[in-house]
Amino acid sequence: MTKQHVGIIYGGKSSEHEVSLRTATAIINAIDGSKYEVHPIYVDLQGQWFMGEPVGKIEAVNQLRLNQAAELTSPFLLHDQLDVVFPVIHGPNGEDGTLQGLLQLADIPYVGSGVMGSAVGMDKVQAKVVFDYYGLPQGKFLSFTRKQWKQDQASIVQQLEQMFPYPMFVKPANLGSSVGISKAKSQEELIEAIHFAARFDFKIIVEEFIRGREVEIGVLGNDELITSVVGEIVSANDFYDYDAKYKDNSTKLHIPASIPQHVADEMAVLAKRAFKALDLSGLTRVDFFWDEEQDQLYINEVNTLPGFTPVSMYPMLFQKAGLSYSELIERLLQLALEKAEERRQNQVMIIELDN
Repeated sequence: MTKQHVGIIYGGKSSEHEVSLRTATAIINAIDGSKYEVHPIYVDLQGQWFMGEPVGKIEAVNQLRLNQAAELTSPFLLHDQLDVVFPVIHGPNGEDGTLQGLLQLADIPYVGSGVMGSAVGMDKVQAKVVFDYYGLPQGKFLSFTRKQWKQDQASIVQQLEQMFPYPMFVKPANLGSSVGISKAKSQEELIEAIHFAARFDFKIIVEEFIRGREVEIGVLGNDELITSVVGEIVSANDFYDYDAKYKDNSTKLHIPASIPQHVADEMAVLAKRAFKALDLSGLTRVDFFWDEEQDQLYINEVNTLPGFTPVSMYPMLFQKAGLSYSELIERLLQLALEKAEERRQNQVMIIELDN
């Protein structure tokens, strides 16, 4: 049996660099070595690409960093060496459509959503605009640019205070892993939170506070979609921030969540609608708030490249649904190949111009 060559692209110029290394290590250790030959491809914090020798199981993340056998002068050289790529660069320059566009230009199949779905899914503001168009329930929000904030802080603060009571959530529009997010309980904290978010992105979004339980569901597929069980996050912190996700062991994940079946069923329907609305493919995790008193669901955001270690929410949701971590990787690689084959069916019309 001829093995398929799989590239794992990890690292990247992102605040989530270290998270990406964990994900890459987990996938390399879980992938079926009898079917796939794995090629680690490391992108460092300066944006340089390195391709290592094929690897089997590894003991630690540091071994990935050491496996920088040769600098890639051009990522397009991967075309003749790889059958499919699993990109696990989280955040900007990884899950925002930029890497997907590069791989598509190089005609290399890749796991996950395409250029548009990745870009819109990453941008919290544009995703909410699409959700609004498709009638998906969500909280109120206001967005503005870093330049607008510098030019007219007082007006923006006044507008926000007219729209929302405190507390408010302040976020960079294009970042994951809860980097740069703050919960502002006063005007002083609001101003500080906006300055903090503006360090990470040129666009800031401020959202109304929704008092509800944080529940999440996974979606898997291209055209035919399946959903996972529902999980719930109970954070020991004021909200589910970066430390709560990666450093604080007191945060609890309840899988499956203890919620009524009709809520889980509605989440599955809304998650598939969000997936289709954003033109996603492969995988995504859809996060909701459930207001238990009002029995109302609000979509919070999607994550087109969710954390993907064996103890991350997305794989655990599907494991509880009966799909193991290794089986999930296998399915995603096949979905990537199916999506690439569909793209290749597009015809190119050559238009001849008169001399």
